[in-house]
Parts: sequence; structure tokens; C-alpha cells
Amino acid sequence: MATDGDTYVAKDAVAAGTTGVLTVGGAGLVISAIQNTLTKQNVGAWGIFTRTGGTIAVFAAMGGTYEFVSTASANLREKNDTWNPTVGGFFAGSVMGLKFRTMPAVLGYGSGLAVLMAAYHYTGGSLRGYKQDPTMDEFERKEELRRNRRRPIQETIDELGEGRGIKAPGYDERRRERIRQRYGIEVPSKST
Repeated sequence: MATDGDTYVAKDAVAAGTTGVLTVGGAGLVISAIQNTLTKQNVGAWGIFTRTGGTIAVFAAMGGTYEFVSTASANLREKNDTWNPTVGGFFAGSVMGLKFRTMPAVLGYGSGLAVLMAAYHYTGGSLRGYKQDPTMDEFERKEELRRNRRRPIQETIDELGEGRGIKAPGYDERRRERIRQRYGIEVPSKST
């Protein structure tokens, strides 16, 4: 059941499965078209369905199975966690393994896709990094990061010393005096 006062809202598993079939089946159609284009013999435009149409079917079945099973698992468990994509990934991978008609392929592809989907979901579910808070402005977020990680200039100077672009207050006077003592050269002061 739901924990920490969070209430789980059930989702329509059939609608999610249908969306998965159409979306991933469309991707399978594109891949089938690419496969048809790259064949050595000209089989015509209908070769997308007749010659390489199995690709469309496998992709559509995998997408529908994944979406349906992961949504149904979430509905049954009333939790939205990493286990739902894991179960959905296992069943979708098993559908891909059915193409080879051996039980090791079914279990292997199923467990492989289950591990892949679990890792993907566990690490944030995005290929572009962790999702930030959508309510916070990007400028405000970066300013907050700068405030949290900014070190006082005196601490930096104490650790690294002056020079190399690090200048403490009064640096120009100390530099002018140092050059005059070591080399006997008078450095004119900068007029600001």
C-alpha cells in the first residue's frame, strides 16, 4: 500500500498498452523501412510489411507489453517504484526472446531488458541527467548552487596564495612594492 501519506492514483493499463503499441510500433515501422531500403534485392515498397514486417510486430508487441505490464504492476502493488519497470522490462524482453523459440533466449532477453529498465528507472529515467525541480527558475537554481559552493576569497588566498589571477585587496600596492625592492623599478600605479 502507499506509504508516507502518499496516495497512489491508479492508471489505465489498457490505454497505456495501446499507447505503447502505437508508439513503439511506429518506431518499428521506421526501422522496418530502413531494413527494407538496405536489402540487396529490390522488393518494392510493400517489402516493409512482407519482408521485414516481423520487426514491426516485435517492436509493437514489446512496447505494448512493457507499458501494460508496468502499469498493471503499479496498479496491483499501488506503488510507483523501480520494480514496475523491472517487471515490464522482463515481459517485454521475453516477447523479444520468443522470436528465437528457445527458453534460454526468452529468459535471457527478459532478464537483460529487466536489468536495463530497472537501472534506467533507478537512475532517474532520463538520458540527460537528473530531473530538476520544474517549479524553480533555471537562473535562481544556478544562483543557489553558486551561493552554496562559493568559498570566501580570503580562504582561497590562504590556501593558494596570490597570483595566477587570484588577487586579494591591496594586491597592486604589494606587487609594486615587491618589484621596487627586488629590481629597483618603479611601477606606476593604475589610475581608476
